[in-house]
Amino acid sequence: MPMFQPSKRDGFVGYEGGGDGHVLDLDTAVKDGVLGGVGGGVVGAGVGEKLDLKKMIEELDLSEFPSVFICPISLEPMQDPVTLCTGQTYERSNILKWFSLGHFSCPTTMQELWDDSVTPNRTLYHLIHTWFTQKYLLMKKKSEDVQGRASELLETLKKVKGQARVQALKELRQVVAAHATARKRVIDEGGVAVISSLLGPFTSHAVGSEAIGILVNLTLDSESKTNLTQPAKISLMVDILNEGCIETKINCTRLIEMLMEEKGFRSEIVSSHSLLVGLMRLVKDKRHPHGILPGLSLLRTICLHKEVRSLIVSIGAVPQLVELLPALNPDSLELALFILDALSTLQEGRLALKDCSNTIPNMVRLLMRVSESITQYALSILWSVCKLAPDECSSIAVDAGLAAKLLLVIQSGCNPVLKQQSAELLKLCSLNYSDTIFISKCKLTRTIQ
Repeated sequence: MPMFQPSKRDGFVGYEGGGDGHVLDLDTAVKDGVLGGVGGGVVGAGVGEKLDLKKMIEELDLSEFPSVFICPISLEPMQDPVTLCTGQTYERSNILKWFSLGHFSCPTTMQELWDDSVTPNRTLYHLIHTWFTQKYLLMKKKSEDVQGRASELLETLKKVKGQARVQALKELRQVVAAHATARKRVIDEGGVAVISSLLGPFTSHAVGSEAIGILVNLTLDSESKTNLTQPAKISLMVDILNEGCIETKINCTRLIEMLMEEKGFRSEIVSSHSLLVGLMRLVKDKRHPHGILPGLSLLRTICLHKEVRSLIVSIGAVPQLVELLPALNPDSLELALFILDALSTLQEGRLALKDCSNTIPNMVRLLMRVSESITQYALSILWSVCKLAPDECSSIAVDAGLAAKLLLVIQSGCNPVLKQQSAELLKLCSLNYSDTIFISKCKLTRTIQ
């Protein structure tokens, strides 16, 4: 096969269309569909100020673009394409680096180069710049459009009521969820206060659900958070958490957790039987498993307030969480164990853990299984339970295989504090057995010092 000899004129596009490279001008590129996705021809030629290609590529952050734009070395769109004597085109910096490493061949074809000069591919550069310019200008236009629409919807909300208000909120929720520029416009134009004012004791769930769906996507300042912690607004969120659809429930948990991040948040705001019951329903809903993580996340945040822990225990959260453990993914599992560990600091929490038949077996199974932090939580819970009733719980734990697991922890490279805690728990469990029997329970033949 004869070698491809590039055109002597400056500026051509080398691309593979089923064989060797071809010389391609702008019109042919558009006609043959090389600029897939441009549609309707090339625009941007009339732009007064030439846009920076690097900036456009970075801001667009596209995952797909015409293959002819991609440098075979970096697999990224080229910003300064140059062509070798073989007809292959590369990003200038990439091919020069290839040469600097002592290679004098074409990276794609591995042909030895008879000429190591590189020729700027101005036609391909123009194609790339034009394509990205069109995409960039379209993105900017859409951004301006959604900002304008967000402003219009905010003005509409100040005037309408009933179903018209619900429809305006629904559209605004969709816009702010999809566009960062729309979120900024809503905040800049005082939209947070407008939407927050719609939440109150007489707000319908239809309006409340859409308003909460908007607020949870916005960055709230301290004043906005304080305003939203008014009892009537929190009460509405709790009602919607208990009665809304799954997405609305998740939005409620996320918004309440956002409010709890504010410094000086008062624990009595979340000391609500209805709120905690709603959260437990959310984390136990097997039909909608994507609600488990946000539900546990809020429950964990609430647990940081010691004053609320007794109420959490009183609604039966301990046995319910223990039963959930085997089915949870690692992130949810860590949250659930954090909550149980926090509740074990209470006498009633330890009693609830002790009275749940699956507490010890589930904790023993988790040791050295998922992560060091999960092992730490499981150990802490086991210590609390076994310390509460050594005779009863230690024997159950040993029969569940605790001794052997503790020895694994001690022999592992984990945190020295965990090793020490394991050694103390192992000693506690061994008190009810003779050395011979305890060694057999450990399923070991070595002597325990």
